[in-house]
Amino acid sequence: MSIRGNKKLILMNAVSKQTAPSLPKVAEQKLLPLVVRDLTVAYHRKPVVWDIDLEIPAGKLVSVVGPNGAGKSTLIKACLDLIPRSSGEVSIFGESYGKARKRVGYVPQRESVDWDFPVSALDVVAMGTYGKLGWFRRVNQRSKALALQALDRVGLADYAHRQISQLSGGQQQRAFLARALVQDADIYFMDEPFAAVDAATERAIVELLKELQQRGKTCLVVHHDLATVPQYFDWTVLLNMRVVASGPTKDVFTQENLRKTYGGKLSLLSEAAEELAKSL
Repeated sequence: MSIRGNKKLILMNAVSKQTAPSLPKVAEQKLLPLVVRDLTVAYHRKPVVWDIDLEIPAGKLVSVVGPNGAGKSTLIKACLDLIPRSSGEVSIFGESYGKARKRVGYVPQRESVDWDFPVSALDVVAMGTYGKLGWFRRVNQRSKALALQALDRVGLADYAHRQISQLSGGQQQRAFLARALVQDADIYFMDEPFAAVDAATERAIVELLKELQQRGKTCLVVHHDLATVPQYFDWTVLLNMRVVASGPTKDVFTQENLRKTYGGKLSLLSEAAEELAKSL
């Protein structure tokens, strides 16, 4: 072999040795439902979330908790390309949101929805099948049947043909959860699904989350009630513009991390700590 050939072989071996260790990491990230790297979102040049790094494993019920204005909803919207990112990358099962869209379900905040739009509860739920049907195809009988099953699952079968604006707040939230069910996604982003709902709706949401987890789905949920975090979620992200801690709830949902996240709201933290102690 020529001297030039030997140099080429040595160079190829050196490159192979340098790049080989990174391959398992890349392959592993492709299996993760959500990977966020160096994410920053700013409004009028003021950061709302800053330098976010997250890795969310599959099959987890994930709570995203933090004080008002911490950037919880902004984080979800940035992951779903609903708002522009100042910097950073988001990977959903190793792909951009645009490519992974059919594997993603989204339940927005109730306040962000125009409830006066003239559609029935059945129409709202059937919209969850559009990802599979395509936007310009009519909803078929099978899709309507799936929508009716989902409405029955959340206790709204008798309200299928009622205008969505005529439902109570809790019923409207259940309709959106039913829509998420028919999407049959692999990862769900839920923005405050427990906000201002009655006890029956809260129980229905918890049952739905558990059911989705049993089916291997991942749910990322913006949540405000610290006392129920240890009961409802097995993974927690504590956020206050930056990630304070992320990991199994039993490991990261501690008084120290809560103080770092919430500051001086000690009575609230004590209540949360008591609930955590009960769950251990």
